[in-house]
Amino acid sequence: MAFMELHFRSDVLRMRVTASVILPEEAKKRADGDPPYKTLFLLHGFSDDHTIWMTRTSIERYAADRGIAVVMPSALHSWYTDTAAGPRYLTFVGEELPAYCRAFFRGMSPRREDTMVAGLSMGGYGALKVALTYPERFGLCASLSGALDMAALTDYRLAHENPPPHENAEWQAVFGYDVFTGADLRGGPNDLFALTERRAAEGVPFPGLFLWCGTGDRFVTDSRN
Repeated sequence: MAFMELHFRSDVLRMRVTASVILPEEAKKRADGDPPYKTLFLLHGFSDDHTIWMTRTSIERYAADRGIAVVMPSALHSWYTDTAAGPRYLTFVGEELPAYCRAFFRGMSPRREDTMVAGLSMGGYGALKVALTYPERFGLCASLSGALDMAALTDYRLAHENPPPHENAEWQAVFGYDVFTGADLRGGPNDLFALTERRAAEGVPFPGLFLWCGTGDRFVTDSRN
């Protein structure tokens, strides 16, 4: 496998961004007419950045065994959403990043069935939001210990924690609500369950969904209730 760090300007985010990319060795031998290779967009969690997959997992070996490309962007604390404060990380991951990679890397398939998104914790939430927002672009989605229910997460934190003011300001910047008020997020743009219901009502073909959670993850446990 080939491994590289990309640094490029995002027009959507209006700043330079970073992503780690793994490419199959066959990519350098490609000729016109060769079948394209599949791509996984892999999203990090709240307390990590894009480098965590290379330092804490065997993602390079897994990708090599399957001959796929893996793109791992950095998204800060954005929750992979188009934030209330302005930066549009949902649009970046769902639209701009795939288009940029396909233009830059020869042979990366544009087909829905060859495009996957997955993530851990915050990234698990982001993967589902990306896949459900762009079901025509992503054929498979995996959420690993995803914080799936933002309303339940808010309820839990209010009942069991005392969020500091700076954290509340950060959540306001991302989601546009005050965590101290216990605002009901259900039915809003950040509610994955409401988004799923809307897509079902529209008759949109769903991507294949894989959900995994550890029993010790309290946010995931709340999301299942």
